[in-house]
Amino acid sequence: MNPRKTSRRLYSSMLMVMAGFVLYVLYANFIHDPQAGEFLSHKESPKRTVPVSAWLHVMHVHVIFACIAMVGGAMNFSNTVLQKYRRFHRANGYVYVASVMVVVLTSGYMAPYATGGKLTSVPFNLLNIIWPAITVIAILKIKKKQIHQHRQWMARSYAFCFTNLFIHLFAAVFHSGFGLAYKTSYVIGVYSAILSLFLLAEIVVRTVFREPPPQLGDVTAR
Repeated sequence: MNPRKTSRRLYSSMLMVMAGFVLYVLYANFIHDPQAGEFLSHKESPKRTVPVSAWLHVMHVHVIFACIAMVGGAMNFSNTVLQKYRRFHRANGYVYVASVMVVVLTSGYMAPYATGGKLTSVPFNLLNIIWPAITVIAILKIKKKQIHQHRQWMARSYAFCFTNLFIHLFAAVFHSGFGLAYKTSYVIGVYSAILSLFLLAEIVVRTVFREPPPQLGDVTAR
């Protein structure tokens, strides 16, 4: 099978998943349940009461910038954008980095109130350190004009844009499929999602981005 055709198919599939998830998230959080009543109903922590009004504002900011990061990051993996619209690629890259930082900061605020308590707040906080670190490494690589390595580290960074999707997929499987309590399912979902995304990112880096496309040789950071 032609590696380039395979890569294009994988990219197209990723775009469809990303677009569908972004539309669902925006609908769920701003139209269907803007007060997040269903999600908040699972937060049972007598030691830490959720300040609903402030939490909702932070959550909405978190959702908006997470969607921006997902869309912007996906666009920058396009070879067409990289080749023909380099200034846009660079500007969009900085928008992606800024969006990731906002997502991490808002996640840091919400982590103490996470469903499952410390069992989930700890991995969330660890991710809030690892994700921006990986993203900064990607930026340092392009500053050194190491384009291929930049794309590999960006792939590692972009994988975590799908954290929420994977958490809820795993939680749904364990809750609806295996009949576990929602809280237990959510905790398992958090750990499963983070580990799965680490592994998935490495698989993509070592297969799809194993070798630099020939056309990247003439592209330099500007």
